[in-house]
Amino acid sequence: MQILQEFGLTFVPLFVAMDAIGAIPILLPLTQGMRARERARLIRLAVMTALGLGLGFVLIGKGIFVFLGIEVSDFLVAGGIILFLLAAKELITGKMMEAQVSIGDEMLGVVPLGTPLMVGPAVLTTLLILIDQYSVFIVIASFIINLAITWLLFAQANRVMAFLGQGGVRATSKIVSLFLAAIAIKMIRQGVLEVLG
Repeated sequence: MQILQEFGLTFVPLFVAMDAIGAIPILLPLTQGMRARERARLIRLAVMTALGLGLGFVLIGKGIFVFLGIEVSDFLVAGGIILFLLAAKELITGKMMEAQVSIGDEMLGVVPLGTPLMVGPAVLTTLLILIDQYSVFIVIASFIINLAITWLLFAQANRVMAFLGQGGVRATSKIVSLFLAAIAIKMIRQGVLEVLG
């Protein structure tokens, strides 16, 4: 029961931080004109990039804390502020990050699809905070399952867009960003209480 609870507490923040549905309107223009096979290969490369980057942060995260002498409470406050600013930017401007592409099609899978679209500052910050609060194995499992969901949604991007419509995608993205802002405030509150305690 505790494992399921921990899984839920790690899965939801990562799902919110990834915001795969909100990323679809950015994905579609970037892959416009590509054949289905090319798009599938590009999405696979993006997932592998995101997986490598996320796992790398999980593995060295605690080492970074020790090396820099950072307490979990410090990172909760700093990470919470970053997540809140990213969520606020998305709520106000409609974009969490700018996807400026001046590179070849082959590298689109790495930048901006793999990072920062799939695994950007919000996901990396969330991962580093979660590994210090929960089991590393549960965090990794939540991360991989979230990546699989993102892969599925990206692979079916045209269908998701047709089903939800432009307005539905925007509305979903706004709701997700609101949840991300709430999670960020919770992190800041936890960090401040730990410092004061």
